[in-house]
Amino acid sequence: MAAANGIDRFIYTPILPVMVRSLGLTASQAGLIASANYLGYLLGALFAARPGLPGSRRSWLLAALAISAVCTAGMGLGESLMPMLVLRGVSGFFGAVAIVMAIALVVERLTIGGHGYLAPVHFAGVGIGIAVSALIVAGLRLQGFGWHAMWFAAGATSLCCWIAVAGLIGNRAPAPAGSPAHTPALGAKFRLLIAANMLSAFGYVITATFIVALVRGSEQLRNLEASIWVVFGLAAAPSVALWLGVARRIDVFRTFALVCLIEAAGVLSSVLWLQAIGTLVAAVCVGGSFMGTTALGMLAARRLTVGDARRPVALMTAGFGVGQMSGPTFAGALRDLSGSFLSPSLCAAASLVLAAFLAVRAGAPEPSGRMPA
Repeated sequence: MAAANGIDRFIYTPILPVMVRSLGLTASQAGLIASANYLGYLLGALFAARPGLPGSRRSWLLAALAISAVCTAGMGLGESLMPMLVLRGVSGFFGAVAIVMAIALVVERLTIGGHGYLAPVHFAGVGIGIAVSALIVAGLRLQGFGWHAMWFAAGATSLCCWIAVAGLIGNRAPAPAGSPAHTPALGAKFRLLIAANMLSAFGYVITATFIVALVRGSEQLRNLEASIWVVFGLAAAPSVALWLGVARRIDVFRTFALVCLIEAAGVLSSVLWLQAIGTLVAAVCVGGSFMGTTALGMLAARRLTVGDARRPVALMTAGFGVGQMSGPTFAGALRDLSGSFLSPSLCAAASLVLAAFLAVRAGAPEPSGRMPA
């Protein structure tokens, strides 16, 4: 999760301001590169949802992690827009395959072994990877290296993670990737949950993509550039454990809604509270919530379905991918038109509020008082 999600997917955010300065990218172009990655993420999730996918989950996981890492390193060779779009798209595709296989494989093994309580450690890898990506970029900038070296270092770090994964995950598997396990029925409540997941992705990704660029563009905030992404990642690392703990006390659907509202507050803070404390609040709120919605969404999906976990996990990941794909392009284009990230951020906050409403609806009991299978 640290490699495919925290580094390969999110290191673009701290590298972006350096690339904009060196290549003269517009906000629309920057958003398009981000969206290419999320389009690949969407397609990869749909691919991973295919029934009868041949081969083992472990094989798919290792192959996808390796390809994603190579594409990340390959970004350091690019100078023009089209190769970057292709590399980010391919990286997103195989990153999503790795994430789906990792969740289905690792969490399943933990559950079978009676260690399901360790699942939040698995998801914490995302925040750890984000923090590591920030340290890579900050360290290389201090040494005078440019954005090419940053991408090379990110790819090399992901390959090191691949070595660790290959050693830590053995060949035994409870069920192969193509197992003809029972395909869960997906009802109206599950569709509401997918819509909520998609809107939550749209809501977080605009701030997550452009927060470092926003900080760099402000005189009073520029001194936070090296640290704001570290704060974002450190807030993400324990967030899954925190929000799953809250969900055990109240309800997974209402917790999902609460997290969306906190995330909306962070998004608004990033553009309405243009002081150091406001930007830190934004990083903590958004960083500490986006993985919460992801994990809670997966848990809620399992509450609404029975049978093989891979299909609902992949469909939830695909819904998330739709929101992620559209957010950066929308925000970049609106930023170029309006001159600020205020309008796209307001739209993002509104989408998070709507996601909260849909999540509550998805978790509402049936007239009989019972949840559907």
